[in-house]
Amino acid sequence: MENDLGKDNIKRLVWRIALPSMLAQFVSVLYSIVDRMYIGNIAQVGDVALAGVGVCGPVVTMVGSVAFLVGIGGSPMMSRCMGEGRMEQARKILANSFLMLTVLAAALTVLMIAVRRPMLMLFGASETTYPYADIYFTTYLSGTVFALLSTGMNQFIICQGFAKTGMLSVILGAVLNIILDPVFIFVLHMGVMGAAIATVLSQIASCAYVLSFLFGRKAAVKISFGGYSLRLMGRILVMGFTPFIIIAVDNVMIIALNSILARYSAPGQGDMLITCATIVQSFMLVVTMPLGGISSGTQTILAYNFGAGQTKRVLMAQKYIVLLCVAYTALMFVFARVGAPLFVRLFTADSAIAQKSVWAIGICTMALIPLGAQYAVVDGFTGLGQVRYALPLSFFRKLIYFVPLFVLPVFFGAEAVFFAEPISDILGPVASAVTYSIAMPALIRRRDADIQSSRAAGTF
Repeated sequence: MENDLGKDNIKRLVWRIALPSMLAQFVSVLYSIVDRMYIGNIAQVGDVALAGVGVCGPVVTMVGSVAFLVGIGGSPMMSRCMGEGRMEQARKILANSFLMLTVLAAALTVLMIAVRRPMLMLFGASETTYPYADIYFTTYLSGTVFALLSTGMNQFIICQGFAKTGMLSVILGAVLNIILDPVFIFVLHMGVMGAAIATVLSQIASCAYVLSFLFGRKAAVKISFGGYSLRLMGRILVMGFTPFIIIAVDNVMIIALNSILARYSAPGQGDMLITCATIVQSFMLVVTMPLGGISSGTQTILAYNFGAGQTKRVLMAQKYIVLLCVAYTALMFVFARVGAPLFVRLFTADSAIAQKSVWAIGICTMALIPLGAQYAVVDGFTGLGQVRYALPLSFFRKLIYFVPLFVLPVFFGAEAVFFAEPISDILGPVASAVTYSIAMPALIRRRDADIQSSRAAGTF
């Protein structure tokens, strides 16, 4: 095992788990950013094609969020069982998770293909951008099963302490995508379809790597067949509902943003502003995906030690996780003010679109630093199995986002939608900090009492 979750120094353990998880998610951002970067530079149609792919972006991510529903739902449960020494139950969790991901991937592929046109048009596509959105989305859906298995099952590698192995699986796919994108888009002249084909092939490679590890000798808990239980599947889905709904609602927010921009923009400006929003969303992915890598990747430390009754290690780990998350958002806050023009130029050569995109990035990142604490607290509660705290905190921040998203454009025009992000990034973390300060001490006291009772009864 790369890391001993129950004995290694907590500070070093957090770094060794968080850093590969963060880098893995940072590299995985390249899947979408590299696609968008190359698509935006296709001769003559780049900006329009980028708007079409931008409409697909949140839908594609929402489909991918099913991987976290199962992966982040099952992996902390498995870590906790390993901490308690219940290895057979850990194997059942992995087997049930693998089955669920496979079935859900097949069902989603059929459903999304059937409803793609009305869905994409509803979510902001125009008659001009729809052909690009359709060809990208349809091609991408052909690899849904590989995307979900590679992302979802990778969580079960990380939760066993193999953070570097988990990182390598993501890097493999991302590097392959970077290599294949220009080949399919420009050399083979396949345009938007070529970008989607490159992504699917990259996901197949990542999936093969992940499954070969989980079926191989190194994993302490391997994929097996049998022991299926609807009750256990239900528990996994309940545990994973918080990260799933966070990602799903995040993408509903993007869909709503695109729709409102299309509705409230001046004539002829809708597609341009959606292109700007697509670039802004790409920047925010650079923030939120590595941030989520830190907070969700380190869940396994919290879950394992909570299961093992080592509550002091849980509190120490949580402190370092919060500090690391806030440090990352602070770094990205600075980068948004210094490097945004360079980032935007990767996607477009149009000076008007570039100027508006830089302005929008500055607005959306005004309150970025507190967002690090929000992620650490919500994912920390999820890792400890405390959905009753994680889910309401997540929903509260989304609600705070949606109110100004729909209200501000009515009074101040379409561009005012970008102010919804900093408003939610202030009020959401405040609510999370207050909840954590009240709930966490009580949770630790109850766990300590349970452990003492179990030891007295000889059952722990």
